[in-house]
Amino acid sequence: MADKTMFYGTGRRKESVARVRLVPGTGKVVINGRDIDDYFGLETLKVIVRQPLNATSTIGKFDVLCTVTGGGVSGQAGAIRHGVARALLKVEDSYRAILKAAGFLTRDPRMKERKKYGLKAARRAPQFSKR
Repeated sequence: MADKTMFYGTGRRKESVARVRLVPGTGKVVINGRDIDDYFGLETLKVIVRQPLNATSTIGKFDVLCTVTGGGVSGQAGAIRHGVARALLKVEDSYRAILKAAGFLTRDPRMKERKKYGLKAARRAPQFSKR
């Protein structure tokens, strides 16, 4: 792993943080030491992770090695996608227009709303009772 051609990118979504490394290879995706097929059960999540590679036509050129923490599976897939897109910018600067047009470089600002006092959740009020 002491290879000099390694491209790094950090991706975030909701509570998830992904540290992504792109290494020249055959297109293998490894998440937290496990293959993508073992890590993500849903096919849609696997597609989300590979979207930046498909957009830039680099699907078989790089191995994706990433460590992701926090959040759920959907947030983690989004964080990995963001990280892969950022790492691809370091590979070739001309990918910026493609990735930006597809919206892969934009950090999704949507977060969980905080719970307010007097309520049971962020907006859920206690059940109303006349008496």
